[in-house]
Amino acid sequence: MELKRIEEKFSVCKVKDISGIDWQQEFCFVGKTDEEISVVCSSECVPAHVTDREDGWRAFRIQGELDFSLIGILSKISTILAENKIGIFAVSTYNTDYILTKEENYEKALTALEQAGYRIV
Repeated sequence: MELKRIEEKFSVCKVKDISGIDWQQEFCFVGKTDEEISVVCSSECVPAHVTDREDGWRAFRIQGELDFSLIGILSKISTILAENKIGIFAVSTYNTDYILTKEENYEKALTALEQAGYRIV
């Protein structure tokens, strides 16, 4: 399985509203519940009205479109990273999964996954 490096630096934020989100950026993930609105975006494009912000994230994605019948893909990756004491923040889209790690663990994470048989592109 291929994992694609994403060169962008990311921030994970909580916002009061979505009015300040730049929807033209390449990567922008929004999650809304009855308790909060969360945004994962380029650190250079953090929207206004942020109530909490965590900078210093890097990301990679599972290449290709994942069929919904596939089981355990994210679980296997997160287990490898957990065994290497690397925390993750995962975001899923219709097509695939994105895994974020803190910047100081990014290369270590990719190395661990490569040693486990993943191809890093």
